[in-house]
Amino acid sequence: LYIGEKKPDRKQSGAVFGSVLLLLFSLTQFSVVSVGAYLALAALSASISFRIYKSVLQAVQKTDEGHPFKSYLEVEISLSQDQIGNYADKALLYANTCMKELRRLFLVQDLIDSLKFAVLMWLLTYVGALFNGLTLLILAVVSMFSMPIVYEKHQAQIDQYVGLIRTQVNSVVGKIQAKIPGAKRKEE
Repeated sequence: LYIGEKKPDRKQSGAVFGSVLLLLFSLTQFSVVSVGAYLALAALSASISFRIYKSVLQAVQKTDEGHPFKSYLEVEISLSQDQIGNYADKALLYANTCMKELRRLFLVQDLIDSLKFAVLMWLLTYVGALFNGLTLLILAVVSMFSMPIVYEKHQAQIDQYVGLIRTQVNSVVGKIQAKIPGAKRKEE
């Protein structure tokens, strides 16, 4: 997974992809509480085992290296008021933008946009009948890691087909706008 011009680190991407996919597949079989408890138990078992191993190693070698996690225990992990304020401001801005857009769509400020939204919701009823939310999340994660590679390899063909689809969609929307009285045309 990469953004911009930076090339991805394949090992890091593979580790993130594998762990996220494992988590999502675990959630298809077990409850969120069980998965969270098992993950916490696994992490705790690993850290306790490592601490005991290092303590035994220090006793056998008669060294005094101290706590193996000392450097991590000294790292400051608290959030500042400024960070919390920034996150809250961004969340508030996003929530307000979403509410304004939903109000605009549901109160039919623009007929064409509201009809597009209605068609999208109608299509989502079929998607919801076929897949549950977790399956869609798994498909999104797989797509997020595979689509950049596919696009990179087949960019010319994909751009050509996307252009054709855009042309067709714009012509259909134009025809619909011409037939609906009161529908305003957006200048492109």
